[in-house]
Amino acid sequence: METKNQEQQEGELKLDETQVDETSPETGESLTENEQSQEEKLTAEVAELKEKYLRLYSDFENFRKRTAKERIDLIKTASEEVLKDLIPVVDDFERAFKAAEKEADTQKIQEGNQLIFHKLVKILESKGLKPMEDLIGQPFNPDTQEAITQIPSPSPELKGAVVDVVEKGYFLGEKVVRFAKVVTGA
Repeated sequence: METKNQEQQEGELKLDETQVDETSPETGESLTENEQSQEEKLTAEVAELKEKYLRLYSDFENFRKRTAKERIDLIKTASEEVLKDLIPVVDDFERAFKAAEKEADTQKIQEGNQLIFHKLVKILESKGLKPMEDLIGQPFNPDTQEAITQIPSPSPELKGAVVDVVEKGYFLGEKVVRFAKVVTGA
């Protein structure tokens, strides 16, 4: 009998082939090789997902910083194209000033100034700037006009309408960039 008891004790001490000599930290029970490999797989998967998350997060941060920098650069240089187009107008004015010093005929000076003015207006129109046209006689519109003063209307149809334009207003596309300063009839 002693031999049977010894064999039982030895059998109990020997681990089953599917068991490993490790215990689960949560339960204190022995883990099988299958359970251990699943745990290792899950741990590896969690580590991989954490790494992917960190890479994605750092990529997003880099993207955010890069776009913020690009936005600042764009704001700083947004007017570059307009300024490049206006430089020839400045050159024309400089030439007109030199020519005006030598020229006695005011008619020629005025014609030269008109040419430069029209060139400037064409450049501004090509960039989308449009003046507000035909405001006199139209009803006052507070969305596009600023009333400077009110005068007694010269005729009954001009009551509440624009009588005079003191300063032109301008649109850039559909947006008002400068309100027209007008006089309205009372």
